[in-house]
Amino acid sequence: MEKVEAQEMCTFICSRGSLDGAYPALVLAINARRLGMEATIFYTFMGINVIRKNGTKRCKFYPPGAMGAIPGMAGVATRMMRKQIKEAEIPALEDLLEMAQLEGVKFVACRMTLDMMGLKVDDFIEGVSIQTAEDYLKHARNCKVNMFT
Repeated sequence: MEKVEAQEMCTFICSRGSLDGAYPALVLAINARRLGMEATIFYTFMGINVIRKNGTKRCKFYPPGAMGAIPGMAGVATRMMRKQIKEAEIPALEDLLEMAQLEGVKFVACRMTLDMMGLKVDDFIEGVSIQTAEDYLKHARNCKVNMFT
């Protein structure tokens, strides 16, 4: 009888609810699925806002350093970044999130972050599961790739 190999697995942690925090985990997870791997994104701290209903619309780009401290700069930088994304023909964040779900990427929200922020399961897009950090680690220790994006 032929031995069946287990599917390779990977996880990505998204802890920032900004454009530059949300895109990497989604792009990597989609590509992992296309390589035949099981892919999970664990959303924690401010990253959890990405998977809230209408959360992608609230994601901004915050310039690093002193530029980011200038009032109104995040709005200007966000418009510029979204324009560059569109011009590069990269899917908008909301489209990428939907694409990831269709590709089979699993979205997991951190239980501690839910409790800390007073969130409920109904606050999230469809298909999000809830896990404790311990449960995430039990899964992650068996993965070939684990990345903090």
